[in-house]
Amino acid sequence: MASMISRFLVIISYVLLRFLNDVHGGVTSNFIRSEFPSVDILLDNEVFAIPNGYNAPQQVHITQGDYDGKGVIIMWVTPVEPGSNQVRYGTSEKNYDFTAEGTVKNYTFYNYTSGYMHECLVNDLEYDTKYFYEIGEGDSARSFWFQTPPKIDPNASYKFGIIGDLGQTYNSLSTFEHYIESGAQTVLHVGDLSYADRYKYHDMGVRWDSYGRFVEKSAAYQPWLWTVGNHEIEYEPYMDEVVPFKQYLYRYSTPYAASGSTSPLWYAVRRASAHIIVLSSYSPYVKYTPQYKWLEAEFKKVDRKKTPWLIVIMHSPIYNSNNAHYMEGESMRVVFESWFVQYKVDVVFAGHVHAYERSYRISNIHYNVTGGAMYPVPDKSAPVYITVGDGGNQEGLASRFNYPQPNYSAFREASYGHSTLEIMNKTHALYHWNRNDDGKKVATDSFVLHNQYWNKSLRGRKLKKNYVHAVVPTLELNKV
Repeated sequence: MASMISRFLVIISYVLLRFLNDVHGGVTSNFIRSEFPSVDILLDNEVFAIPNGYNAPQQVHITQGDYDGKGVIIMWVTPVEPGSNQVRYGTSEKNYDFTAEGTVKNYTFYNYTSGYMHECLVNDLEYDTKYFYEIGEGDSARSFWFQTPPKIDPNASYKFGIIGDLGQTYNSLSTFEHYIESGAQTVLHVGDLSYADRYKYHDMGVRWDSYGRFVEKSAAYQPWLWTVGNHEIEYEPYMDEVVPFKQYLYRYSTPYAASGSTSPLWYAVRRASAHIIVLSSYSPYVKYTPQYKWLEAEFKKVDRKKTPWLIVIMHSPIYNSNNAHYMEGESMRVVFESWFVQYKVDVVFAGHVHAYERSYRISNIHYNVTGGAMYPVPDKSAPVYITVGDGGNQEGLASRFNYPQPNYSAFREASYGHSTLEIMNKTHALYHWNRNDDGKKVATDSFVLHNQYWNKSLRGRKLKKNYVHAVVPTLELNKV
């Protein structure tokens, strides 16, 4: 009897400890979704439709073309021959007052030969203006439009969408269509685009093409700012393809030179009231490397009086309590986290883990191998870390979280979805994570993000040891 009582007390103690740890660490959602199949959509599906007309431009996508938002890089592919490199554009539909000339190139990847990759910089645009543009020739010409951002101003409002690890499955399609409905104006893509590396030989290039057509109905009309993930590396010695990021770099340009970067894999832009820094998790970043030296200089250029919102995007999260990819971002945390705190970064978005997670404001900058705090602690100068690697790719969800939930973790759920960050003014922004619930968009995690530089109430607020925040997975807005 005594042994049974002892075992019972041990079990009760364990359950209570798990309960207390989970409450202390935040919320782990118990939602279990029914997934669409985690397989790529077949190539003959209408979402990959090839546009009509001989040599018609396809895979059209745009990104910011300069440092301050007055330029756009327009990219497209012609499948048969180079054709025209010209972009015709103006402020009235079908009335193009201006032209710009681009460049064209193509490549081979093992036994795949690409179409002709066009790239054209359209610059010296007016802020907050809708432009119409046309590419292609004759009956095969195609027309699109884009809206330039408001001028750089601390109180400029703007809405960003955040997508990661998208792929081209039915889950991807659900995420993508829900994003389009969000009203966001620019995508921050945290890496792992096409998942073409899940294929071999010729099919790898084919799946890059299908992905380009898949996202065109958004990417041709608003800028997507992207970083690279591990699925863009495509280091394939068995095919004698050993140049990392080869296909990605041919297809996706960035305005890296405008921020003084020496590589298209890391760069920065200013847009409306935000200063956005894009990092590469899979390029050298330790001390003395080009990425390290560039970021050191870029942080010094940030002017919070002009662009109060400081946003960093990367692929591999530096805080992650999921079993998948656990601790993979630790080396980048050691190198860069002290700068994130020093310069009061507002939020860091990452992907890689196929689930959603949000942290409290914490840091672990005082730890080293000989002493210092061993665990993350509340830090009002630290960013909020958000993992959105839940776009919908064919690898499926990362449903195994580590237990107990760490103290730094505010909310986590293994579901597909996307996020939006709506900047209201220089002090406040509204954040939403939207779950794909059986094909419907469901706002699941929401809070008010207080600007690190301008919000005096944040600087004066004490962060308690137990991270007392009302983390409620509903539309009700919380404060961080």
